[in-house]
Amino acid sequence: MLTDDEIARQSLHATRFTTYWLDSLPNAHIDPPLERDIHCDLLIVGGGFCGLWGAIQAKEQVPQRDVVLIEAFGIANGASGRPAAIMSTSVMHGIDNTERMFPEEVKELERLGKENMDEFRAAVERYQLDCDIEWNGEMTVSIGDQGLEAIDEGVALYLKYGHDAKKLNKSEVQSEINSPIFHAGVWSKKRSGTVHPGKLVRELKRVAMELGVRVFEYTPHVANKRQGNQIIVSTPHGQISASKVMLATNAWAAGHKRIRTRVSAIRDRIVVTEPLTDEQMASVGWRHRQGIYDTRTQLNYLRLTKDNRILFGGRLGYFYGNNTDPTLDKTPEPYIRLINAFYQTFPQLKSEIRFSHAWSGPIALTTRMAVHYQRYHQGNMVFAGGYSGFGVTASRFGARVALAILYNQDIPETKMAFANTQPNYIPPEPFRWIGAKITMYALDTVDEKGGWRKLWVKMVEKMGFPITL
Repeated sequence: MLTDDEIARQSLHATRFTTYWLDSLPNAHIDPPLERDIHCDLLIVGGGFCGLWGAIQAKEQVPQRDVVLIEAFGIANGASGRPAAIMSTSVMHGIDNTERMFPEEVKELERLGKENMDEFRAAVERYQLDCDIEWNGEMTVSIGDQGLEAIDEGVALYLKYGHDAKKLNKSEVQSEINSPIFHAGVWSKKRSGTVHPGKLVRELKRVAMELGVRVFEYTPHVANKRQGNQIIVSTPHGQISASKVMLATNAWAAGHKRIRTRVSAIRDRIVVTEPLTDEQMASVGWRHRQGIYDTRTQLNYLRLTKDNRILFGGRLGYFYGNNTDPTLDKTPEPYIRLINAFYQTFPQLKSEIRFSHAWSGPIALTTRMAVHYQRYHQGNMVFAGGYSGFGVTASRFGARVALAILYNQDIPETKMAFANTQPNYIPPEPFRWIGAKITMYALDTVDEKGGWRKLWVKMVEKMGFPITL
C-alpha cells in the first residue's frame, strides 16, 4: 500500500513546475528593451500590479504626464504572475493585521479599502478588462474545532467595520464546500472574489500603453543617482533621466540597498489540479466558488479557476541570500506537504486527481505584512512595496498613495501613520536564514507537535512578524 508521500509524488508525475496563470495563455508580446538615453516625467521600476496600476493612475491624473515603465524581465515575471488572486477589500493584509499595526486608523483604512475595491471594479468595467473576474466573495474556514474562536473573531471584525459577513456552522460550511475538516466559516459576499491574474496583468499593460505609457521590458534597474533636479537611472544599454521615480519592485527590493533591511523574500508555494470532472465537482460542491482561507497555523488558501481546477497554496519557505529562483522549487519535493494538506482537505479526490502545475515565488515579507513607503533622493524616489498577500487589489491603493507622496498631493492618506512609518528592521544573513529555517520548521509542525514550537512562534510574533495571521 502506498504511503501518503508516495501518492503525492505520483500526482506530480506530469506536473509543469511553472505558473499555471501564464502557462495557460498564449505567449505574450514582449516590448523591446531600452537601448538609448531618454527623459521622462515619471519612471516606474517594476512591471507587476503595483507598477502598472501606478502608471495607469499617473496618466489618469495628468494625461500629458510622460510616464516610462521598465521591467527587469517580462511583464508579470514576479508575484503578479503567480498569486492565488483572491480579491479582498483589505489594504493592510486583513482587518486583524490592521488592528495590530494601526489601531487608531483601522476604521479609515477599512473605508479606504472598500473605496479602493469599488474603484478597482470600476476600472475593470471602464477599460473592459478581460480577466475572468468573479464576484463570489471570500470565506475563512475553521480547521476542526481549533479554529472556531478565530471564526467568531473574524465575524466580529467584519461587522465592527461595516462589512457584510455571514457566519456558517459546520453543516452550512460543508454544504458550501464539502470538506470534512471544515467545522465553521465566515463568508463575506460583497466586494471580493477571484480573478485570473495573468490575464489581468496583461490587460493592465494594454491599458497603460493605450494611455501613452512607454514600456521597456528586459530592462533592469542597475543604479540610480541624483543629478541636479533629476534622478538618473542606469540600465544595461541606456540611461533614464526622470523627475520622479517610483520603485515597484516588492520582494526583489531593487532600487536601494537599504530596502532589504525591511524586506525579506519569503517563498510561497502553489499547486493546481487538472480540471475536475462533473462528478468530481459534484463531490466537492463549491457551487458559489468563493475564494477560501483556512485557520491552520501554516495556513492554506484555495480557489477555483474558470475551467474548474482547484488552486491550493500556502506552504512557505526561504532560501539563503533572498534567492528568488532556487532550483529545488522546480522539483516535486517542496510540494509534498502541500499536496498532503490538499488530500486532507479533499479526501474524496485522493488518488484520482493529478496536478498540472506547481510553482513558487518570493513574496515580500515585512513585519507589517503590507505596503510601506521608503523615500530616497529628497523624496523624489519612493519605494512602494511589502505586499505579502492581498496584493492584487491592495497594489492599486499602494500605487495611488505612492504617487501622492511623490507629487506632494494634499490628501489625507499621506498624513496617516501607514504612509509615514516603516516596518521593523530585519537582520542580515546568516541570521535571517537561520531564523527563517527554524520558523518554517516550527510552522510546519506546531499544530501536530506543539512544545517548543509554540514558544518559538510566539517569540517571532513578539518581534513583529505576524506569521500566523
